[in-house]
Amino acid sequence: MKNMLLTTAAALMLASPIALAAHDEADAPLPTLEAVADEALTGDTVAWDFVEGVTTEVGPRQAGTEAETRGRQWAMQWLAAHGFENIADEPFEMPTWVPGETHKAAVTAPFPQPLVVQPLGGSGATPAGGIEAEVIEFASFADLAAASDGSLSGKIAYVSHEMRRAQDGSHYGFAGPVRWVAPTLAEQKGAVAIVIKSVGTDHHRNPHTGVTGSADNPLTIPAAALPLPDAENLERMFDRADGRPITMRLELDPRWIGMQTSGNVVGEIVGRNPELPPVLLACHLDSWWNAPGAFDDGAGCGIIAAAALNVAKTGQPLRTIRLLLAGAEEVGLWGSRAYSEAHIDEPIAVAFESDFGADRIWRFESNFRQTNPDLHARLAGAVARFGVANSTITATGGADINIARDQGTAIIDLQQDGTRYFDLHHTPDDTLDKIDPVQLRQNVAVWTQVAGILANEPRSIQTGGPVPSAPAIMGE
Repeated sequence: MKNMLLTTAAALMLASPIALAAHDEADAPLPTLEAVADEALTGDTVAWDFVEGVTTEVGPRQAGTEAETRGRQWAMQWLAAHGFENIADEPFEMPTWVPGETHKAAVTAPFPQPLVVQPLGGSGATPAGGIEAEVIEFASFADLAAASDGSLSGKIAYVSHEMRRAQDGSHYGFAGPVRWVAPTLAEQKGAVAIVIKSVGTDHHRNPHTGVTGSADNPLTIPAAALPLPDAENLERMFDRADGRPITMRLELDPRWIGMQTSGNVVGEIVGRNPELPPVLLACHLDSWWNAPGAFDDGAGCGIIAAAALNVAKTGQPLRTIRLLLAGAEEVGLWGSRAYSEAHIDEPIAVAFESDFGADRIWRFESNFRQTNPDLHARLAGAVARFGVANSTITATGGADINIARDQGTAIIDLQQDGTRYFDLHHTPDDTLDKIDPVQLRQNVAVWTQVAGILANEPRSIQTGGPVPSAPAIMGE
């Protein structure tokens, strides 16, 4: 398949934006980067084409499944059709969990009624027919942590939180431990199961799934999320139960299916100087099983691809622009780690990722504001016209650019507005209709401007000095 796609890519170069840019260079002046970025603000269709295509033709793409494989094949064909070079599927093996088909919950006393529930990634299964037990309420992760060992023996733990909307998504760090850590903690304290208030901000009856535990130390107890309306209803039951125990029946049938193949998809806009380390633009291609992953992260892949093609319209860049469409991000950053392990000895100049939805970028951050202040200021100034603010916050990078952190190289964060991101995150509502095309195009414009400057920067992006040898880059 890979060889066929590479041949297809070569054939399609004649019609690609990259080839057209090369042709135009001999006949007429090429557009400036600023002009191309400004045009993207109102006229880009490439990012939408990617996210519309992958959500329509592939749909949900859970890591390690046949659907994720189809997603990689689809992405490679799309990259080839748009003229990218050096397209490859870089496979890796990973332990794989699947959600099963049975996801049921109900309060059985004193206020019998069904609840909507979905398993957390890595959840154990109930016995056939489910379990029924008393539910013990904890208002926060801290309250669960304070419970004595053995106090939950034979009980179902319920853990709440107070996650709130934030433009920077900062409350995810506050509420996240309820999903990331609480199930393991409840298991250690003797619980037979745990349900949590979804780590999200919407009030639809859509539970937010997401990974919990780890493949190295998998949960044996079932762990599930309730949507906010059902969680709040359960909390009202506790308020009026007058000391009577609340019991719940829970039935889940997820399972581990052993080692399966996932993979990272890569493609390039090849630069004029192969000796210069490339610019790495990243996203992740997988999604959870319960949605086609338009916001998380089909849009991100469309944004970075559109930006790379836009830079090519201005002529062949000095540095290669490499796209990394990472696999298996949702289930534990397997693709990010695999890419770093495979390419750790290949220095990159700078990396940045789009993985926070499709709403407008509002803040620019780098980790070289002090080591290369002139470039930081030039980048921040170049995107100010798109409504993007400069920042003194040090960029730490998206989940799929482990290689940049491992190499200690330059990182940029183009922070997107996360006000509504956790309405959709890991829910069945993560669908194409939630993407605002105007805000999506603003992302492409900003990414075009930043990627174009970086791809044509002759000096070290990290320090502003001469480009050092490979060992020095890795030690920066």
